Amino acid sequence: MPVKIRLQRHGKKGKPFYWIVAADSRAKRDGKFLEKLGVYNPNVNPAIIELNVDNAVQWLNNGAQPTETARNILSYKGALLKHHLAGGVRKGALTEEQAEEKFNAWLAEKEGKISQKKDNLSKAEEEAKAKALEAEKEVNAKREAEAKAAQEEAQAAATEEAAEAEATEEKSDNAE
Repeated sequence: MPVKIRLQRHGKKGKPFYWIVAADSRAKRDGKFLEKLGVYNPNVNPAIIELNVDNAVQWLNNGAQPTETARNILSYKGALLKHHLAGGVRKGALTEEQAEEKFNAWLAEKEGKISQKKDNLSKAEEEAKAKALEAEKEVNAKREAEAKAAQEEAQAAATEEAAEAEATEEKSDNAE
């Protein structure tokens, strides 16, 4: 039975959420599967990927072929590296301890990159908020200045009208 490691779509329209599953290649996309290996949520930044690496490596060792997207996810989480290192152990090129040490070093490096990306995203978000706040303050200052100028103009026009009314009143008083 040919086995594929692939994504199984869940979630609602416009908000996809995927399960990473090992399934018979002849089964429907969202149909029967052999084992659920993890989840993938692309709706957030960075995307959330939870994967049982050991089970994924076991399926890869048994001959399961990942689809293109599943291959990228397995590579991102280190399952393909662990599979590669397990092949080296089977051939005698590495010991189990050396393979585990290499995998843990790679995981630590990957975690550093991910945390740096999260920090950069949060900094960019904060900068965007600060720029938006500055722009809003600028717009409010202009709006207040325009309102103040309009109020002063209205006040000056009112004083002029009052002065004209007094002058007209004085003329009418003098004419009588």
